[in-house]
Amino acid sequence: MDFLYDGSFEGLLTAVFEAYYRHEVPERILSRKYYQESLLDQVLYIRTDPSKAYRVYRSIKEKISPLCYKNVYYTFLSEHEDAATWIYNYLRLGWSMGKEVDSCLADEQVLKVHSIVRKVVGERHRMLGFIRFKLLADNIYYAGFEPDYNIVGLLAPHFSARLPDQNWILHDVKRSLAVLYNKKRWTLTPFSHTGFISASDCAPDFQELWKQYFKRIAIPNRRNPKLQKRNMPVRYWKYLTEKQLPG
Repeated sequence: MDFLYDGSFEGLLTAVFEAYYRHEVPERILSRKYYQESLLDQVLYIRTDPSKAYRVYRSIKEKISPLCYKNVYYTFLSEHEDAATWIYNYLRLGWSMGKEVDSCLADEQVLKVHSIVRKVVGERHRMLGFIRFKLLADNIYYAGFEPDYNIVGLLAPHFSARLPDQNWILHDVKRSLAVLYNKKRWTLTPFSHTGFISASDCAPDFQELWKQYFKRIAIPNRRNPKLQKRNMPVRYWKYLTEKQLPG
């Protein structure tokens, strides 16, 4: 039987709760957006219940470990089609082993979770260096980007600490999500308004200064395009100010 949930993190934890208390082992746990109907499949639609989700959250942190919960959340943020199934199998092992589960690297389920977590953490680390804010005319800093994983919320604490006295928007364009910060607190919210942001809205002096700095520090004799593309993947260039150079 396949368990289908609404795609939210609370929905995923509710599905784990239902599997545990129904004493059923689902073949797969899937977000509805990934499910393709088949006459041969048995399907159970899971209704999200915050109270059940909280019980699973508390159980993970108390009976396994806070690290396990972090791994579960980061795996969810990967948005991999099989992420929920991996999480369920990882938690089943965790509830039998306790905090030692993350030392069991020979287990396939633990290895899958650790592997995807490393990728999510790695992209978060890269984006801390690749985010480029632009100063809009109304004194709001805006940064658009399109990460592979759903990490915009993971970046918010860093920038709220680095830019605590500014209003800013960190916008995941691909997912129509954004973190909005008002000098006091940040909020993660749906956000798809890109039409009001144009080149004329941005303060040109800072953009040009950054481009000139990028050109000046380059050493022509040590230019290595292959190495640059490996350290700064081309898929991120669309939002990098220094890569918007003519030619």
